[in-house]
Amino acid sequence: MSNIEVKELKKKRKRGDHLTKQEKAILKQAKQQKKESKESNEQKESKESSDSKKLKKSNKPKVTQRESNDVENVQETNTSSEYFTLPDAKSTSDFLEKNEIKVENIGQDAPLVITKFSQINVDSRIMKSFAKFSEPTPIQAVSWPYLLSGKDVVGVAETGSGKTLAFGFPSIVHLLESEKSKVLIVSPTRELARQIHETLEPIAASCGIKSVCIYGGVPKDAQREHLKTSRIVVATPGRLNDFLEEGSANLKNADYVVLDEADRMLEKGFERDIKQIISACTKSSKQMLMFTATWPAEVREIASNFMRSPVKINIGDRDELKANTRIEQVVEVVDPRDKESRLLEILQKETKNKKEKIIIFALYKKEATRVEEMLTRRGYKIAAIHGDLSQDRRTQALEQFKTSNSHILLATDVAARGLDIPSVGLVINLTFPLTVEDYVHRIGRTGRAGSSGRAFTFFTVNEKHLSGALINVLKAADQPVPVELMKFGTHTKKKEHSAYGAFYKEIDPSAKSKKIKFD
Repeated sequence: MSNIEVKELKKKRKRGDHLTKQEKAILKQAKQQKKESKESNEQKESKESSDSKKLKKSNKPKVTQRESNDVENVQETNTSSEYFTLPDAKSTSDFLEKNEIKVENIGQDAPLVITKFSQINVDSRIMKSFAKFSEPTPIQAVSWPYLLSGKDVVGVAETGSGKTLAFGFPSIVHLLESEKSKVLIVSPTRELARQIHETLEPIAASCGIKSVCIYGGVPKDAQREHLKTSRIVVATPGRLNDFLEEGSANLKNADYVVLDEADRMLEKGFERDIKQIISACTKSSKQMLMFTATWPAEVREIASNFMRSPVKINIGDRDELKANTRIEQVVEVVDPRDKESRLLEILQKETKNKKEKIIIFALYKKEATRVEEMLTRRGYKIAAIHGDLSQDRRTQALEQFKTSNSHILLATDVAARGLDIPSVGLVINLTFPLTVEDYVHRIGRTGRAGSSGRAFTFFTVNEKHLSGALINVLKAADQPVPVELMKFGTHTKKKEHSAYGAFYKEIDPSAKSKKIKFD
């Protein structure tokens, strides 16, 4: 009986499925062999202490002690831990405090973290993918122990925080455990879906696992064919639902389901599509993951309806809208007619450093096209992505920007979330977005993965209704607030409900109801 088959039986037992007498005997034999092997190793090392004897007698799962100077004073936990070891309690506490991390819904248990790659004990083919990284990012460090233990997880963290590998690494470990399992990752945009797939595909391929990226704007035939043999499916909601409706996609074995940028998908109106997709994943034992930059009521409702007691991980105070404090924000109040001349002045100064990448955000497709033509006439080499371009041209433009063939990317908000483009030094908001939330997401293209960044924003009288919310974001990030912006006022307009107007009460659908007792 191989280790993989034993693991399959353990998972079957954990789910509560019926085991035959022969299967029970196999598990008992494997347990005895493991116990004998461990006792033999302990005798050879002659390092058995009274504490370790007590731990050995305990029926609780144990943390594996590995030969690493990085891992000392391993703490006891009630979470499965064959894939990792844990640092001591003080190191864990210091790490959580330093990175402003809150872990919720874990009862009386201490939070778990993996702060060093040396704490991980998985297939060496997977570990090679981390060779270029010095240590896990905060969201990876805290989510991995729970995901590797089969828990549902909600991760609330800024974009650019390493979320793709936070859910991607455990997904491949999961597939190596079970040959019948499938992984489904749903993302809001084609660009983000492609980016996730490009990150995970080489790691999966090294382990003999096929993957496919499903999105609209391109022919279906090749995607439909790859769906038949792929165990990792990265998809946008619209195209995936098309395949489900025509019967080309089968998600019955999808038991590791990820909703990435969940808040963005709901903002784009994909709530119904998401519910249809989750309903098509019929395995009752599926593991659900949700990663989101914000935690609004709509996202909480999805989590409440489809997840089982998820561990919630907050990196920073994500319940409130905050910009990355590593980004230097400069807001200039200008006349709408002067924006393009000011843009040219800034570019003339900033493009002296040819290595630094710059993203310019326009609000509308027509504006983006006009500005692209104007900058091209001025001799700037521009890559552009917006809705009027075909998927092939958008993909080509992103590739040119990533490989530094073009140092300036002109984009509408289609690129404002999720895209991980390294070394973006400056974001320029030529036209302010429709919401301050989109402003925060736009400037989040810089200052990623622990680096610093800059954002330059033009603000006009046309956006004065957003001045209060923008001032709040600037103050929260300890950024200067220009006097001209303050003149527009600090009033923050409450979001209006489509049916109840601006005076509705926002409630948390996941909160427990209160019992009211009348005398």
